[in-house]
Amino acid sequence: MKNTVVTFQKAKQEGRKISMLTAYDYSTAKLEDEAGIQGILVGDSLGNVVLGYEDTIAVTMEDMIHHGAAVARGAKNALVVVDMPFMSYQVSVEEAVRNAGRLMKEGHAGAVKLEGGENVCPQIRAIVNAGIPVMAHLGLTPQSIHAFGGFKVQGKTEAAAKKLLEDAHKVQEAGAFALTLEAVPSKLAAMVTEQLDIPTIGIGAGNGCDGQILVYQDMLGMFSDFTPKFVKRYANVGEVMKDAFRGYINEVESGAFPSKENEYAVDDSVIEKLY
Repeated sequence: MKNTVVTFQKAKQEGRKISMLTAYDYSTAKLEDEAGIQGILVGDSLGNVVLGYEDTIAVTMEDMIHHGAAVARGAKNALVVVDMPFMSYQVSVEEAVRNAGRLMKEGHAGAVKLEGGENVCPQIRAIVNAGIPVMAHLGLTPQSIHAFGGFKVQGKTEAAAKKLLEDAHKVQEAGAFALTLEAVPSKLAAMVTEQLDIPTIGIGAGNGCDGQILVYQDMLGMFSDFTPKFVKRYANVGEVMKDAFRGYINEVESGAFPSKENEYAVDDSVIEKLY
């Protein structure tokens, strides 16, 4: 079944959980799609897990378009959501719409995601009015880590929790079709989920959200630089890969690879004529 913003809304109404993962390339997107994942986020987290940056600030529109298009080619049924990178929507509403349009036209996104609450509602409203679905993002918004003073759980004080709840209602009113909640106390995330008509997608926000998302390198044990508390490891693919790499190195060094079964043959008479 083809997943769309409509199927996400229907899942919310029917009480069915929504599963999402990140992907940044064709092959991974194809595997996730074939496994039945409902949504794939081409996150600006690619700055960390793909490009090796310390944060997401350095990620560009060209990065997101390049990786978004690759994922879209691999995903036949999953809804592909592409992050709007830092400073691609903050400067002006007009620029936000233009860049969202580029992610749809050049990156082949099914929807875009941007971070922020009341402050980005004009952008959300204008992008939606242009016919582009928007997923909002509240809580720990990685593009604002310098303002937060690092990667910290959000909404832990009464004032912060009240602000997050208000912002959730405002992004919904602005037209967002879904809301990502990152690093938010589970009880607060459950309250937001209960009050909103649009689905919430949690990442470190507890089991009360309408759906969940993880960075696939985290859940497969492929990224060791930093592992958040909320990550569950479903496989240790990183170790499997390193074992395979070591096996390859050993066989190359010993001459065991390539063997006859890995070679192409030619008639001996052809070779003899070359001497």
